[in-house]
Amino acid sequence: MDQAVLAVVRRFPHLKDEVESLTKRNDAFQEACEDFFDATKALDWWAATPNGAASVNRKAEYQALVEDLAREILMMLETQDSDPIV
Repeated sequence: MDQAVLAVVRRFPHLKDEVESLTKRNDAFQEACEDFFDATKALDWWAATPNGAASVNRKAEYQALVEDLAREILMMLETQDSDPIV
């Protein structure tokens, strides 16, 4: 399993089958998974840095981005049957 897809499955383990299925059929969903993976990596990096003002701000920004991407991914999963397959 691709690392990006695995990151999404870790976030939404109850939707594993749907995530894997949509990833194979929809390029936009695959890109959203890759964006989610990249954002979680960045969040982890900033979370591990010393707590200076910049790291606290960046951590908050990446946390918000991760949450936004998670909502986008859930929305794509919920509408997967009505979206055109790419």
